[in-house]
Amino acid sequence: MQNIKKILEKELEQRNRADELSYEKPDPLMVAKRYRDEYIALICALFAYGNAKLIVKFLDSLDFSLLDESEDKISKELKNSYYRFQKPQDVIDIFLTIKRLKEIDSIENIVCSGYKKENLLLEGLWSLIDTVRSLHPSQSHGFNFFFLKRPKSIATAGTYKRYFMYFRWMVRKSELDMGLWSKIDKKDLIMPLDTHSFNVSRRLGLLKRKNCDLKAALELTQTLKQFDPADPIKYDFALYRLGQERLA
Repeated sequence: MQNIKKILEKELEQRNRADELSYEKPDPLMVAKRYRDEYIALICALFAYGNAKLIVKFLDSLDFSLLDESEDKISKELKNSYYRFQKPQDVIDIFLTIKRLKEIDSIENIVCSGYKKENLLLEGLWSLIDTVRSLHPSQSHGFNFFFLKRPKSIATAGTYKRYFMYFRWMVRKSELDMGLWSKIDKKDLIMPLDTHSFNVSRRLGLLKRKNCDLKAALELTQTLKQFDPADPIKYDFALYRLGQERLA
């Protein structure tokens, strides 16, 4: 394991640079960092599925100032916006939901209302999802895929990768992550597990679980705590890039 730690530490050092986020190396975080706003960042994170270049292109097309406009204007201005599973009405409903979220509380406070009970970030996630789902009645496929729902059990849960990536952006402070929040300890973050980091972690022997799901994300998080118990998710971007660029 010590050899693996050295590999990850070296990769982390090389990757923790602002130029890792560019149009040559596109990532939704580069768009989120322009605004440094927790609500806009949530939209950027939850649209982060599919081809990275297409994600950034779509995010660049969005007018986030609409979040401060009337609901009628949001509906009018976004009537032609769509991205993969999200049809125009889904994009409109997403903006309406985030606008309503802005009007009730900060996302950090909503997450902390669940997290602070036992310092469990999963409880914070469920608190956020429950709040978001209470703000709009849509049950379309695109809306449900975007915001997700609580799982019936941990055993059947997906990775919730986009939410955990968002939490990383908000909690950690580095050349990459924004560190806009102060109420959640980075030691309690959970690995934002995607196909790239899952496959690399399996090849490196960091992960035994064969299914890419929430249990795998929790298992990998525990493994990475052996390397740095105070900041286990600092290795996320390194693992992701190693897999994306097929370096491991």
